[in-house]
Amino acid sequence: MKRLITSMAVAAAFTVAGSAFAANPIIIKFSHVVATDTPKGQAAEYFKKLAEERTKGQVKVNIYPNSQLYKDKEELEALQMGSVQMLAPTTSKFGPMGLKEFEVFDLPYLFANEEQVHKVTRGPVGQGLLKKLEPKGIKGLAFWDNGFRVFSANKPIRSPEDIKGLKIRINSSKVNTAIVQSVGALPQTMALSEVYQALQTGVVDGADGNVSNLYTQKQYEVQKYVADTRHSYSGYAVVVNKKFWDGLPADIRTTLEGAMKDASEYNDMMAEKDNAKAYAAIKASGKTQVYAPTPTEKAAWVKAMQPVQNDMASRIGPDIIKAVRTAVAK
Repeated sequence: MKRLITSMAVAAAFTVAGSAFAANPIIIKFSHVVATDTPKGQAAEYFKKLAEERTKGQVKVNIYPNSQLYKDKEELEALQMGSVQMLAPTTSKFGPMGLKEFEVFDLPYLFANEEQVHKVTRGPVGQGLLKKLEPKGIKGLAFWDNGFRVFSANKPIRSPEDIKGLKIRINSSKVNTAIVQSVGALPQTMALSEVYQALQTGVVDGADGNVSNLYTQKQYEVQKYVADTRHSYSGYAVVVNKKFWDGLPADIRTTLEGAMKDASEYNDMMAEKDNAKAYAAIKASGKTQVYAPTPTEKAAWVKAMQPVQNDMASRIGPDIIKAVRTAVAK
């Protein structure tokens, strides 16, 4: 009888706890700067679904896309202050914080495809990079793909000669600056939310970016040509405020880690699918011509940008570049 009463008390306690969580769920504000229909946008929504379902409402994830809360430059500071709990910034965003090793992902023609990228991001090199975030009050959870970067402009771009002198929008990255300068163009750092108007009004002549953003941000409507150079990888690191993460109940944290693992796989699947879809939609629009460089033309792009790898070694660190090259070669 005593055992029965004890069991009933425990069950009642769980019921009360569950009701308390339902009434006051743990809130995760997940902010990002791209559209909801991009791979990252869809993966964020998928994480929300899994997190809320698997914790049975004990966690509520609020998604803020399209820079609704913060622009690119403000995001990480907001995360460190705890104003938001989760972000998925481009890996290059950590460079200005003193974590220049993350800029290795920006190096031109370091990766031939996503499979090579995954040898790094899903292996010890990638996990080691995420660990470097912790002294900054940030916990790294995963890397998310978003394809490779291309150039767009209102004139045909078939070789480095064609892009010389053009003002090209880039995200904030010393490596991206060096890449654009290596082909004789003029880099212009600008938030993603400002790019469409800048292209439309001629503030910049073209852009360096991934195809999914080129499509979902409607940049293709104000760009006549795209050169499918695939010159550098475009990806994100999903991060969370470390103090918030460490303060979660252990079972909740474990559940969220599982949800993030599945959302990461979903993101990478959608990145491959949506990039192909974006290419097709841009071509079908009739507003933009997508040009695939011939092997000879591609070799010219590689040759022009190759010095950037060596020039940036002192900034990024020769050890991390060597570790990435070793991982890719395995």
